[in-house]
Amino acid sequence: MAWYAYCIAERQSFPELCRHRRPMPLTGVTGLFGNQTFLFPASDLAVIVSEHNVEDSARMDQQCQKDHARVVADCFKHSTVLPFRFGTTFQDDDALRRSVRSNQRHFLANVERLRGKAEMHLKVLVDDTCPGASAHLRDLAVGQEYLTSLRESASRQRERQSKARALSVQMHRMFLPLAEEITCKRMESGKMLLDIAHLIDNKTVERYQNKYTSALQQMKECQMQLSGPWPPYHFVHRSNGHQHSA
Repeated sequence: MAWYAYCIAERQSFPELCRHRRPMPLTGVTGLFGNQTFLFPASDLAVIVSEHNVEDSARMDQQCQKDHARVVADCFKHSTVLPFRFGTTFQDDDALRRSVRSNQRHFLANVERLRGKAEMHLKVLVDDTCPGASAHLRDLAVGQEYLTSLRESASRQRERQSKARALSVQMHRMFLPLAEEITCKRMESGKMLLDIAHLIDNKTVERYQNKYTSALQQMKECQMQLSGPWPPYHFVHRSNGHQHSA
């Protein structure tokens, strides 16, 4: 039997696994394509899985991505979770056990590190310091004007990076997360988007939301959007999300 894997959780969070060594149905949680999900016991851990057929790989779509995230979120209500990448499968029971066994120390360390933690997700949209620069460069012929524009573009890029860095520092001081992951990109609208993931303690979610309300009042020049709390997707080491062939 091939398995589709959603996440790793703490076995102790699911009392029904205490006396069982075989996969047990996870009550009330359906997986991809409406399949029953199972708790697959592996030492001190449990892997949340559902049955997987080879033909399923060709049916993966955006709805499947949403269903994957929903299963992880449901498990996150009961346990610390280490989400797998969307599309992770194991060809049989032995392949799943071998993977967990070979990475067990790493998984347990991550569970310990992320226990009682959640991820908050901020999107911050601000005016770019140099709108239209890239389009202008494309219109120039090679020559002195082009080289001058390249230097000006590099200078504008430094300004953009400096502004993004200053804004991220400001957000860090305001929210004081335990850890953070930040990406910055220029939008077609001519604005800059900071995508910020903050790792926080579960007990401080309400405080974080209050700080967000204050930030909206203080930073009128920014458009901000908050979501969460989520499972800590951005703070799980990549090695627990390898793609396994079915």
